[in-house]
Amino acid sequence: MRKLKLQVQMTIDGFIAGPNGEMDFLERNWDDELKKHVGAITAPVDCIVLGRKLAQGFIPYWASHPDEEGADKFNHTNKVVFTQTLSKSEWERTVLAKGNLVDEINRLKKQAGQDIIAYGGATFVSALVKHGLIDEFHLFINPTAIGNGMSIFKELDRTQNLKLVKCTSFDCGIVVLHYEPKRL
Repeated sequence: MRKLKLQVQMTIDGFIAGPNGEMDFLERNWDDELKKHVGAITAPVDCIVLGRKLAQGFIPYWASHPDEEGADKFNHTNKVVFTQTLSKSEWERTVLAKGNLVDEINRLKKQAGQDIIAYGGATFVSALVKHGLIDEFHLFINPTAIGNGMSIFKELDRTQNLKLVKCTSFDCGIVVLHYEPKRL
C-alpha cells in the first residue's frame, strides 16, 4: 500500500500560518543540505494531494516558475485536488476529488504507484490528521513563535501517538521532525 506523507512548515509553537493566513515567519534561507533533504522526501512521490485553497496558488505558481528549484517535480507529478466547489480542473496533470476525504485517500493509497505527499492549508491538513490518514509527518519547524494562528492539530478528537523516526537540524535554524503514527 502507498504511504501518505505530510510535508509542512510550521512555527516552533505549532502554527502553519498566522490567524489570517500570514506566512511571514517562514525561514527562506535554505542551504543545500535542506534542499537535498526535501528532495529525499519527495523523490519517491508520484502523486501530490492538495486542498482547493492551496492548489489555487500552488499549481499556478509552480507552472509560472519552471526554472525554480523543485518546479520540475511539482509540475510533472500527478495532482489530486480535494474540492466541493470546483467543477473542473484547469491545470495539467490534475484531477479533482469531490467524494468523501477518507474514502478518496484510501482509494489512492490502494492504487499501484509510489508514495503520495500532502500539501495544504489548516482545514485540509487538519482533516487528514483527524482521520489518521497520514503515514509520515515531516514537520519543518521554523525558529519563530507567533503566539496565535492556524494549527493542523485543531480538529483532533482523540489522542494520536507518534513515534519519532528522525530529527534533523539545519544551519538556517529549521529542524525537521519525522514522525510516524504508533499503530496498535
